[in-house]
Amino acid sequence: MDETYQIYVNRVAQLTIPATYETQLKNIQKSPKFDQGKAVPFPGYTILTPPQPEDALNGEFYQQLQTTQQELLKQIESAIIDWLPLESFHLTLADLIWDKSYREAIQEDPNFAHRIKKCIEDSFNNYQKINLEKSKNRWQLLGLIILPRALAIALVPSDELSYEKIIQLRRSIYQNMDLIGLGVQQQYHFTAHITLGYFNENVENISEVERTRLASILTSFNDRWLEAEPQFFKISQVELRKFEDMINYLPSDDNPKIEL
Repeated sequence: MDETYQIYVNRVAQLTIPATYETQLKNIQKSPKFDQGKAVPFPGYTILTPPQPEDALNGEFYQQLQTTQQELLKQIESAIIDWLPLESFHLTLADLIWDKSYREAIQEDPNFAHRIKKCIEDSFNNYQKINLEKSKNRWQLLGLIILPRALAIALVPSDELSYEKIIQLRRSIYQNMDLIGLGVQQQYHFTAHITLGYFNENVENISEVERTRLASILTSFNDRWLEAEPQFFKISQVELRKFEDMINYLPSDDNPKIEL
């Protein structure tokens, strides 16, 4: 389901252009993950890089994202976004199971937590058997993108090997038959992004003028980054995490981890 390296780069680049913004801003919706500015229960499991407080490699990168977030907050006139706190910033490598599907799974199987951890551990072990060249895994900040319910920063791989490592990891996860038996299925193409905030109920009242202005604001940020020194997000470790909502990703000594 995931794309080749060049198709991925071309597709994500298209997400950062003004014409795409104008189209997507007509279709944005309120996220169910927040209500009245507060994160609502939205439990599940995911594969991610360590959240910001635990990520020693990307401190400067995350500070840049926080600065961007603060500047956007000042420039966007309508309060249409519920902004995420810095400590929740992370990169998701593979969505697993969440919300209704997760609630049903744990209700049907009291041993679900143990079983999903065993499945991911097996997937990580299978990934390590793949003969991939040892190299740094770096992803470049490309620009801001508009998702149906969120505003995020998009990343593209610095080279084809960085992309191949992530795609092979995703395959080892999503092609694990035991994991599929737990109700985990790949539902999306991979789009490497770090979410800055989620759209709230105020998007229902956003005007055409405000949409045009927002597209212009996002474009100005992207133009600034194009002219600056490239900024890279480094991926050295990923792990399974349980989450309660879109802010709290729970660490545990028995969470499967893998070095890339």
